[in-house]
Amino acid sequence: MVAKQQILPGLDSPLRGSIKNERSVMAYSFFSLSKEPKTELEPYDDGNVRIEVKGTKAGVATVYDKELLIYAASLIVDKANRGERISPKITFAANDFFRVIHIQSAGTAYERVTGALERLQGTQIKTSIETGGEGTDSWFSWLKDARANYRKDPRTGERVLQSVTLEICDWLYRAIERDNKMLTYHPDYFELGVLEKRLYELARAHCGHQPGFRIGLEKLRRRVGSEMQLKDFRIRLSRIAEKQKPLPEYAFKLEDRSVLRPGAEKKPRQRMKLENVLVVFWRLDRWRDYSLERFPDVDDLED
Repeated sequence: MVAKQQILPGLDSPLRGSIKNERSVMAYSFFSLSKEPKTELEPYDDGNVRIEVKGTKAGVATVYDKELLIYAASLIVDKANRGERISPKITFAANDFFRVIHIQSAGTAYERVTGALERLQGTQIKTSIETGGEGTDSWFSWLKDARANYRKDPRTGERVLQSVTLEICDWLYRAIERDNKMLTYHPDYFELGVLEKRLYELARAHCGHQPGFRIGLEKLRRRVGSEMQLKDFRIRLSRIAEKQKPLPEYAFKLEDRSVLRPGAEKKPRQRMKLENVLVVFWRLDRWRDYSLERFPDVDDLED
């Protein structure tokens, strides 16, 4: 428990508040879903939002590396909520990060953190999304500075990770400091599979004041950052949707767009064409409001 942890001088940890992240980072794909190194992601451009991501030979940052960024943002918000002075540079205990994301601090934990820091600092992003009322046409990295601080085990000579010092980019810091669009995660987020993590983030980002929303299959694939063939993506979604609790706090279902058109005749249930598949998300606490016809399209929601 956080209350039992010793708060050491010079550290911004432990995290005492909720896990939070910036809404745009949840709603769009900035990270690779694969552990296999990828030097760039497929560019995203829906006519309103444009995102380009490229990395070094170590690969672009992954959804696993993103957990370090989520934790850092949460610490900064936590400090701000307590009325403390904040800055984009923080130092935190490695053990507290491992506690929050539910992994053991032994084994490959040191390599996991140092690898994440390398990819987060090496990844370059260019986007039309503005934060804090400002935008930039230049490339930026998630981290401006990153250091893993360690001690040597006197018995084995191995490096033991003690703390991490990092400085997040101006783009993300402006969003935290000015935009008030930080959203809280359910604690079970870190227990989810890779695709489930992205589906949860998308649902969390868009199921705000409204009980639900709908999105086309191809657009959803692009939003979550999946590189699967569309037919395989549909099969994977169907299997997740059939689970008793597919996502914390949310559920989703695949529906046929063609039956929603004005004057469309009801047809016997049959396999939907891929271009007609709509994925409908809704909040479990508002399931009685589930109405496909009333739910807005994702493009009609305010960012």
